[in-house]
Formats: sequence, C-alpha cells, structure tokens
Amino acid sequence: MRLLLVEDDDHVAAALSAVLARHGFKVVHARSGEEALQALLPADKEPFGVVLLDLGLPDQDGYEVCGKIRKRSAIPVIMVTARADVRSRIHGLNLGADDYVVKPYDTGELLARIHAVARRGTTGEDTGVNPAAALLLGPVRIELPTRRVSVEDQEVQLTRKEFDLLALLAQRPGVVFRREQIISEVWRTSWEGTGRTLEVHVASLRSKLRLPALIETVRGVGYRLVPPSR
Repeated sequence: MRLLLVEDDDHVAAALSAVLARHGFKVVHARSGEEALQALLPADKEPFGVVLLDLGLPDQDGYEVCGKIRKRSAIPVIMVTARADVRSRIHGLNLGADDYVVKPYDTGELLARIHAVARRGTTGEDTGVNPAAALLLGPVRIELPTRRVSVEDQEVQLTRKEFDLLALLAQRPGVVFRREQIISEVWRTSWEGTGRTLEVHVASLRSKLRLPALIETVRGVGYRLVPPSR
C-alpha cells in the first residue's frame, strides 16, 4: 500500500518511514502542505491508501490541508499531533479526518490505526445499515439512502463515520449498544484503541446536532439514542 507521510521534520520522517517500509508500506514523504496536495494530484500513479498528516507544517496548518484533501478525495486521513484536547480532535474529525493520533504514540498503535482506516476505505460506506425510508426522531430527520441529516429542517454536515454511528443508533432507539459492538459495526475492527475515537465521534455528534441528550452514555456499557420530544 502506498502511504503519504506529511511531516516537516526529516529525522522523524526518516525513522517512521523505515518502520512503515518494514511493514510493507510504500512511503512517499511530503515536507509541507503544498507538497502533500501536489503528491495527490497525479492520476496515473498507484493511489495512496492512507495519508498520515502532521498538523504542525511550515507553510499552512494541517487542519487546512485536511480540508483541502477532503474536498478532492475520500482517501483516509490520520491526523498526527501533540494537541491532545478533545476540542482539537473534534475539529479534525469535522474537517473529514478518519482518525486522530496524539504524540508521543506507540508505533504498534499507529500501525493498527493505519490498517483500520485503510480497511474502512476499501469497504466503502456499508455498515450493515438497511437503506429504508427516512428515520424521524423528533426534530431529527435521517435519510439513509442519501446519507443526509437535518435538525428542524436545517441540514447538518456529518463525516462518514459520524453518519454511520448515528444511523446505527437511530435504527434501534432506546436500545443500548455496547462499545465493542459499535466499534465492530461502524469501524469494522475489534481493536480496543478505537474506543477513544468513538468517544470523540459521539461528542462531535452531540455538538453538531445541538442535542447533547440525544445520545446517552450508559456508563460501563456503551451508548443509546434517546428520541427527543419536539
């Protein structure tokens, strides 16, 4: 698999490239946001399977680069940064990132996340959701076939995984989904480290929909969707 590594520190990039190469990745190194965007342009080359995007770039903010990538491609993007706060993670996911890794990270963890998002990219949007009629939950309307969500007739822009997560919970309102079950059905992986990503996606959904009580945390178990009253 070809992997685009966007990292301005040559020492970090060299060490990481060596590790990735030992695990079968063909690494292309970009030192700036502009180099990364140019690397994604040629259509006659083998496509990249994943973009590993550092946020501290010399020419433009990594968030900006992610937004530009997402406008032109659905390629999985993993953000790598020292910014560990939840707000930064939510911002990255809102821009279309598929995952978010905080420095310093374990190499094994990073490899697992790369393989996880690569699998998601090759399996498309299928999460086992039955494309039936729109789901109406109080002011929330979820159109499964078109993957559109609106609140009070105002469309809400969700990332792929945010929609998949919401659709899964919304098809069985009131039912508690175990964390492991959600991760298996939405992320197509059983890797435990995805749990933190799940928490960030739930927080992002609550914020975007402006209905914090819509998705209820069942402590020690998982989550359930509580239909709001109008």
